[in-house]
Amino acid sequence: MNQGKKTKVAVVGTGYLGRFHAQKFAEMEDVDLVAVVDISEDRVREVARETGTDFFTDISPVLNKVDAASVVVPTTHHFEVASSLLKHGIHVMLEKPITTTVEQADALIELAEDKGVILQVGHLEQFNPAIITLRERVKTPLFIEAHRLSNFKPRSLDVDVVLDLMIHDIEIVLSLVDSPVSEIRASGMPVLTPNVDIANVRLIFENGCTANLTASRISLHAMRRIRVFEPGSYVSADCAEKSNLFVTAGTGISDGAVSIVPELQEHENCDILYDELESFIQCVKTGKRPRVSGKEGRDALKLALDINQAIRTGLESAEILKDQGH
Repeated sequence: MNQGKKTKVAVVGTGYLGRFHAQKFAEMEDVDLVAVVDISEDRVREVARETGTDFFTDISPVLNKVDAASVVVPTTHHFEVASSLLKHGIHVMLEKPITTTVEQADALIELAEDKGVILQVGHLEQFNPAIITLRERVKTPLFIEAHRLSNFKPRSLDVDVVLDLMIHDIEIVLSLVDSPVSEIRASGMPVLTPNVDIANVRLIFENGCTANLTASRISLHAMRRIRVFEPGSYVSADCAEKSNLFVTAGTGISDGAVSIVPELQEHENCDILYDELESFIQCVKTGKRPRVSGKEGRDALKLALDINQAIRTGLESAEILKDQGH
């Protein structure tokens, strides 16, 4: 694609997050936001008015009008919508989780490869400067601890907390640890919704690294923090505050005592959604591989589903699901 030419883009799905996608694309000088699409005419009309573009309640009219599209529909519709776009040679930015099944994810990856188009998955934290710094600094992770706690919100409840929140940290951990998972020990339970609302998993990798991940969407205090321990130091990334804490052993060691040297790095405020979508457009223009491609999205989904199966097995053995009417 000619890098000087504006990329024609559509946003499919104009709910809470899709509205932001449309706003960000409308701000980009090298993007022409051709249309927004949603089955709710009132909602899509409002977003179209805000962003100065056309609107449709069906995807068909945009299939021959755009170069690329953001898909921000409920997860259950990801495969149907994304596959329609990819079949027409349209580059796709697909929100996480990539699909509902690994088989669907594999099909989308194959379709994108066959058509020679970009398939990027919306694991937003990979554009957070705290996570970028974490990946640059960490060399030999031995133990990882992540907490992703959110206040209860009456949206994204079509999926459980593992696919809703924990999958962010699953993808980050997989990007840090270059080794297969050998063991999964998981627990969780539904609290306020029919799906699992709080979960914890201990992942043991073949290379000896262990990761302990906790996710909750019923917490009173929000937290998005991950700590990585390796020989001689540990690095903490606070995704909400966009900061890193580096802790190393000091050089002034005497009488067997070890001094601790902390270093705080605070990053400038930035718009990580804008950065993610801008990166997608650059991949479309240059053919560069996305930071989070279909493969990374697929691998995160596969592990999330395996974690969910482990949780489900534990709940069924305790007859908790049965008691809750599942």
